[in-house]
Amino acid sequence: MLFYLALVAVSLIFFWVGRRFSYWKQLGVPYVEASFPFGNLKGMNKRHLGYIAQDLYVKLKSTGKKFGGTFFFVSPTALILDLDFAKDVFVKDFQYFHDRGVYCNEKADPITAHLVTMSGTKWKNLRTKLTPTFTSGKMKMMFPTIVGVAEEFRKGLLVEAEARGEVEMKEFLARFTTDVIGTCAFGLECNSLKDPDAEFRRMGKKALTLSTMDFLRRILTVTFKDVAMKFNVRLSNPDVANFFMNAVRETVEYREKNKIQRNDFMDLLIRMKNAEPIEGGDPNQVGQLTIEEIAAQSFVFFLAGFETSSTAMTFCLYELAQNQELQDKARKNVLDVLKEHGSISYEAVHDMKYIEMCINES
Repeated sequence: MLFYLALVAVSLIFFWVGRRFSYWKQLGVPYVEASFPFGNLKGMNKRHLGYIAQDLYVKLKSTGKKFGGTFFFVSPTALILDLDFAKDVFVKDFQYFHDRGVYCNEKADPITAHLVTMSGTKWKNLRTKLTPTFTSGKMKMMFPTIVGVAEEFRKGLLVEAEARGEVEMKEFLARFTTDVIGTCAFGLECNSLKDPDAEFRRMGKKALTLSTMDFLRRILTVTFKDVAMKFNVRLSNPDVANFFMNAVRETVEYREKNKIQRNDFMDLLIRMKNAEPIEGGDPNQVGQLTIEEIAAQSFVFFLAGFETSSTAMTFCLYELAQNQELQDKARKNVLDVLKEHGSISYEAVHDMKYIEMCINES
């Protein structure tokens, strides 16, 4: 009896997988043949996902179509092949493509309920509330805070260089971006530059470290999203989630109690929590943010910023170290702009065109 039940179960799974893998064929869309269970991600444990995506792009580009079909495990996933079509998706027709298909369980895991994961009406409402916080004016407002951390970076770099002779820049830059974003997003002195084992740095590392169980949970949420929702599967590390939630709650309570205002991201979120109008925002769209929403937005601001920024800077500095002529040209660009402006400022950084080219190319 058990044998027959198992046979039926296996047959149903094969039937279901077969139907999933025939999705693009039924629509008449060119696609890359996939295999269970990884779909088109076979070898992802040995190769970076970027190289796998590049191979898929090359295979599908020859079809001459604007997009092609791939499979993220067993989930059908469209791969855009045309630049103008990509612009339509990201800009012109973005209202139709805002749902990234990322798992989000706001009830069980509120720290992950941010702009990157949410969809539908909730995403739209949250985006409307947060749009005023990402204007150039708001970035300019935070610039002095960033300069202050940069000065600590300069001092710390000199100390490290004198003490060791060599500096592991990727780690040191990660500590720098941790302090910058921690200060702007949470309004806290993270002290990662002075203390490599500072709590914010440890939690940042922990948030990006995936165990085998974490990896399996992510596969479950991608492949069987409804099942994951039913069983309240969490993607965030409980220690990390509790740390950031408590950090935000304590910061908000302290600032409101002591009537403290700072030119940072957290101050803007607190004003939204209290339904105060924000400069540059729509006065008809003033709405309150909950403490959980504030924590989630601060968390993704931190998580998406510190690792990506430090990695980009690491690659840029490596290329400049390998090419002395380009390094001299970049240094001259900085010195010329500083001479023109008198000191480092938001406008001065925008005038460093060659530095921008170096970062973009690296």
